[in-house]
Amino acid sequence: ALLTLRAEAVPTGAVDVDPAATLSISQPAVPGTLQTLRLPVTTADTEVQYLKAANWAEQPSKLFQRLLGDVAAARGIAVIDSRQSDVTGARKLTGTLREFGLDVRAAPVVRVRYEAMLTSRDGRLLAMRRFEASEAVAAQTPSEVGAALNVAANKVAGEVAGWVAR
Repeated sequence: ALLTLRAEAVPTGAVDVDPAATLSISQPAVPGTLQTLRLPVTTADTEVQYLKAANWAEQPSKLFQRLLGDVAAARGIAVIDSRQSDVTGARKLTGTLREFGLDVRAAPVVRVRYEAMLTSRDGRLLAMRRFEASEAVAAQTPSEVGAALNVAANKVAGEVAGWVAR
């Protein structure tokens, strides 16, 4: 089985689009440990392993980008999908997905950390912010860890959408 992310909220109905409020979301930059389909496990401050039999359907950066778009759209933000259009939004969300995995240095938890940057169409910086969430993990199995990461990623995506909407 392959792991994926699903938005807990889904867009409802049609949205009237104000071109000045549109948003493009870039695929986040990621460190080398996340440039894979495997799920990283931090075992020490300077050591990372991968969870056995846990593989993503796509790279975490692509899954998280899609999740951000789905959650923002569910909150009424007009998101322009760069995979479907050459049009860019009036604002652009870029960032770095710094953490997206299991941490077992103490009690096992999953961590999601996204450093976001919101810019105007002409590249002018509008705002920057870091978003983080963690969830305890009952068992270090692919299904448990994947489910906990989905919850944490949805929390981060929800906070990002709220921030962008303001």
